[in-house]
Amino acid sequence: MTNLPYSESSVFIVPLRKGGYARGVVARSNDEGKVLLGYFFGPRLPSTNEAALNDLDPANAILRVRFGDLGLVKGEWPVVGTVPNWDRSKWSMPDFVRRDDLSKKAWLVRYSDDDPNRIETEYPIDFDSNLGRDTLSGYGAVEIVLTKLLG
Repeated sequence: MTNLPYSESSVFIVPLRKGGYARGVVARSNDEGKVLLGYFFGPRLPSTNEAALNDLDPANAILRVRFGDLGLVKGEWPVVGTVPNWDRSKWSMPDFVRRDDLSKKAWLVRYSDDDPNRIETEYPIDFDSNLGRDTLSGYGAVEIVLTKLLG
C-alpha cells in the first residue's frame, strides 16, 4: 500500500485555467489510488483561503467524475482538510452511461463501491439516458471542464 496524500473524504483545491479555484472531494478510492471518484463544487473561489469545508453537500456538486489522481499526488491540487462528519453513504458511486453514437445504443455502467476502477455490471439502457457519461478524466481535463462550468 502506497502512502497517498489523500483518502476518502479529503477536500482539495483545483486551480482553474482562467484564475480562481474550485473544490473537490474524494468520494471513492482504493488502496492503490490512481483512479478516484470525485465530487466537484462551485462557486469559483478567488483564493484558496476561502475554501470552506462545512458547506459541501453532495447534492450540490456541479460535477461527479472518475479521474486520475496525478494532480493530488504531484501536489498541484492541495488537500485542505476532510469533509466534517463524513458519511460515505451520502457520497455514493453514481451510475454512468456509455453511448455508441453510430448504433444509437447505450449501456449503464456501474462501478464497484470499493474500487472506482472496477466495473461491477453493465447492461443496455435507453440512449437518451440523463446519466453522466462514463469517462476517466486526467486532472488537466477536470480543470478545463470545471473552468467551463464555473465561467
